[in-house]
Amino acid sequence: MPAQDAPTAVLFKLWPWVEANKNRVIAGAGIIIVAIFLFSFFSWQREQKEIVAGRALTQLTLSNPANMSAGQLADAYLKIASEYPGTLAGRRAWLQGAAALFAAGKFADAQAQFQKFLDAHPDGDFSASAALGVAASLDALGRLDLAIGAYQRVVNGFSDVVAATTAKFALARIDEQQGKFTDALNVYESIARSSPGSPSASEAGMRAVELRTKVASATPAAGKR
Repeated sequence: MPAQDAPTAVLFKLWPWVEANKNRVIAGAGIIIVAIFLFSFFSWQREQKEIVAGRALTQLTLSNPANMSAGQLADAYLKIASEYPGTLAGRRAWLQGAAALFAAGKFADAQAQFQKFLDAHPDGDFSASAALGVAASLDALGRLDLAIGAYQRVVNGFSDVVAATTAKFALARIDEQQGKFTDALNVYESIARSSPGSPSASEAGMRAVELRTKVASATPAAGKR
């Protein structure tokens, strides 16, 4: 039998079964068609929602009134987030709203929003940023023990290098504030080793030099006392 006749032969053999079960075949085909239609409709609807959300976020970001306060801006971002849940733009708006609350000095409210985002999206693209926001808010509130733990979770729990490096700088700063100069120096040197040649490594190197100088100049004075 020629190769091109094989599909015809298979169809010829199946035809009696199709004839005997045509109602089931028609019903099955109908279900498939409806499923394809619904999938296409919801995909289109989701894409349209994403487009509208993106436009709303862009408009707010680029053209918000100059006299709008940080608190009002935060409310506007959070409104977009609530109106377009499940969209990328909605998630961005949520984080920007939390950041605006932080900028307004509303650290407790900012922490709450960052934490809500993190709870809702523990493994998302912006999860590390939200976790860093939680840590920074606790830091600003003076709750240093909790802030240290939150910064350490950013370093150890996420693959975002920028967020981790920012958290390390914060940990080193807290160590300096608490007089733990050796610990701070170790953190700065760790940053410098982890990404040699980068701006963050250069900054960490300079801070390490400044810290060594500070410790060296303080030691003789301590000895004289």
